[in-house]
Amino acid sequence: MDRSLHQAQDRFVEVWGQMAGAWGISRTMAQVHAILFISGEPLCSDDIMERLEISRGNASMSLRALVDWGIIERIHRRGDRKEYYKAEQDVWAMFRAIVRERTKREVDPLLASLYEIRDITGSPVVIKNAEAAAQVPDDARASVDTRASENAPTPKSDADLKKLLNSHHQRIDDLVAFFQTVEKVSGAFVSPAGRGLQLAASLLTRASDGRIKPPTTKIKTIEISGEFSADTQVDGTPSNNTQANLDEITRDEN
Repeated sequence: MDRSLHQAQDRFVEVWGQMAGAWGISRTMAQVHAILFISGEPLCSDDIMERLEISRGNASMSLRALVDWGIIERIHRRGDRKEYYKAEQDVWAMFRAIVRERTKREVDPLLASLYEIRDITGSPVVIKNAEAAAQVPDDARASVDTRASENAPTPKSDADLKKLLNSHHQRIDDLVAFFQTVEKVSGAFVSPAGRGLQLAASLLTRASDGRIKPPTTKIKTIEISGEFSADTQVDGTPSNNTQANLDEITRDEN
């Protein structure tokens, strides 16, 4: 191999490995993917071990994880009993797989936890108990307050209790709405055809070229190749029309 090419590949492996933390994966896993991607040819575990100077256990564990992520695949060569691995060479397909896996591992569990937290104070039983507590006479409430722990004070009035619940619900609901949007957008972007992701890239390219101005005091509608529109409100949040477009892309891709 040409010395400069070998040096360039080693540098790519080093840089790719430094990105591992941002991806939520191990450095070794990122380096294994890097050498498979940049070499552009199938390699067996022995080749990877020798090139990266890692143990067989590290190589095997990283390869299994990368296969699970869907960014490399196992292949077999006739007459060779070894398993070879080849990285996805389509950059769009590779990053769709990464976004899909990160959404599954990070966004989905977080949303499930937020739903659970919301249900703790949003269930009919909790609301009924809160309303009953708010109707306790002041003298009885004062008696309860003297026995309550200082670390868990009881609201003094109906208005106080409702205010606490409403502010809590609002914070949780805001987070749920945000991550639901992230999940919806990710679902459109990581579809097999990748139409959503490429449309988003087109939007970003046009924005960087100055062909799209940021929203001011009016709702702006951005058309991408005549197929998709993204409405943003004054505060930068997506409008109902944007949500409808995301739903349409998701249906088309499915």
